[in-house]
Amino acid sequence: MSDGQGPAARLASGVPLREALDTASPEAWLALDAEVRILASRPANRLPTRNELRGSAAGPASPAVESRLALALCHPNGRVREAALGRAAGAPGLLPLLVVRCADWAAPVRDRARAVLADTAGPELASAAALVLRLSRRDRGGFTLDLLEHVLRDGPGPVVVALLADEERAVRRLACRIAVGRGLLTRAELARRAATDDDGRVQVHCAEAALAGAGEEDYDTVVAPLLAARPPQVRSAGVTGLRRTGRHGQAAAFLTDRSALVRACARYVLRQGGTDPLPLYRSMCADPARHPAAAAGLGECGSRTDAGTLWPLTAHPLPAVRAHAVSALCALDAVRPERIRPLLDDPSAAVVRAAGRALRPYAATLDADLLRARLTPDVPRPTRVAALRLLRAREHAHARGLYPGP
Repeated sequence: MSDGQGPAARLASGVPLREALDTASPEAWLALDAEVRILASRPANRLPTRNELRGSAAGPASPAVESRLALALCHPNGRVREAALGRAAGAPGLLPLLVVRCADWAAPVRDRARAVLADTAGPELASAAALVLRLSRRDRGGFTLDLLEHVLRDGPGPVVVALLADEERAVRRLACRIAVGRGLLTRAELARRAATDDDGRVQVHCAEAALAGAGEEDYDTVVAPLLAARPPQVRSAGVTGLRRTGRHGQAAAFLTDRSALVRACARYVLRQGGTDPLPLYRSMCADPARHPAAAAGLGECGSRTDAGTLWPLTAHPLPAVRAHAVSALCALDAVRPERIRPLLDDPSAAVVRAAGRALRPYAATLDADLLRARLTPDVPRPTRVAALRLLRAREHAHARGLYPGP
C-alpha cells in the first residue's frame, strides 16, 4: 500500500482487496467509497460495468472478483451499485461495503442493500461495528445500528464480550451496555473493566453494574478493585460501595483524595455511618504534610471560621498544601486579595493558578500596573498567564461599570 496509488486505483489494477486497503479500518472503507467516485471521472478508469456484473459467475467470489465487486459497490452509477449487491452476499469480505450501501443516497440501492443484509446478517456483523456506528450519525444510518444491536442482543455472548476490547470507544460503550443488560459479566469482571477501561462512560456503567446488589461478601472482588482504580469516577463508586458493604469507617482514608468527587463521596459515606467528617479535616490540617488535600476538604465542608486554620497553610513549604489552602479559602468566600496577590509570584504553577482563580472576582480592585509588570518575558509563564487573565477581567469589569475608577 506504499505505491503512491489510492485503494481504488490499486483495486482497479488487480490488487486483491486485503492488500489494497486496511480492511480492519472503517475510515479505509469510507475513503474507498469516496475515491471510486473520483476515479470514475477519469478516462480509462477500468471500473466495472453492469454487463461485467451480469457475466460474473455465481458462487464464492475469487480475490479478483472480490476486488471488482468492491469497485462496483462504490460506483457512482446507482444501477451498477444495485447490480453488485446481488453478488455481495456471497463475498463475506465485502460486508463493510454492504453496510455502507445500507445508508446509500439512492433509495433503490439502499432498500436492496438492507434486504440483503437483513437476510444474511449474523454474528459476523459485529466485525463491522465501528463502521456501523460511524454511519449511524448519517441521516440514513439507523438501520444497520438497529440490526447490529439486535444481533448482539440475541447472538453469542462471546461476540459481545470480545467487543469490550475494541479500540473504538463507541464500540466498547455499545458492547458494555448490551453485556450488562444480558448479564454476560460477573460483578468481579465488571469491577476490573471499570478500573481498566479508559472511557468514562464505560467506567461508570461497569462500576454501577458491579455494585448493583453488592453485599459485604463482595468487598474483595468488587469494591477493593474500584477503590484502587486511577479514574476518580471509579474510585468514587468504590467509596460509595463501602456503604453497601457496611464498611463506612474505611471512607475516612479517602477524605483527602486528590479528587473532589471522591472526597465528597467519602464525606457522604462517613455521615451515613454516623461520623462527622469536619473534625477529622480540622485535625488533619494540623499535619498538612501527611494530608495535603485536607485543606481542600475543610474548604468544602467547613465554615468561614475555619479560615484561621487555612491562612497559615498558604505559606506551607509543600506546593500542594498551598494550592489546596487557596482553593479552600475561595470555597469559603474568605479570600483577602491583598494576602493572596503575592502568590501570583509563587514558584509553583498550581499555586499561581489557584491564586489567579481566587483573585478573579476581585480583579477590578487590583493594581493594573502591578499586573502589567508581570507580563514581561522574564516572568514565569504561569504568572504571565494569570496576570493577563486578571487584567482582562479587570478591564471587563470597568467596561461594564461594575467598578468605576481609573
